[in-house]
Amino acid sequence: MKKITANLPELILIVGTRVLLGGGIALLLTDSMDKKDRRLLGWTLALVGAVTTVPLALELLAENCPKKPLSTSHDGD
Repeated sequence: MKKITANLPELILIVGTRVLLGGGIALLLTDSMDKKDRRLLGWTLALVGAVTTVPLALELLAENCPKKPLSTSHDGD
């Protein structure tokens, strides 16, 4: 398993976006509110959570990815 490190603010942002996504999905699956309001709020939360999770995850993975040094050797020299 690959180990990824994150500082506290990054972790809070990632957890927050996942909470939005989960809350939106939960609203879409329940019958606790008026159908129109529930669907609007559920889709809004789910989409905001999904859209904000992707860039944060990509940034975190890029920070933890080992950087390959550029090769300065030339073939045939």
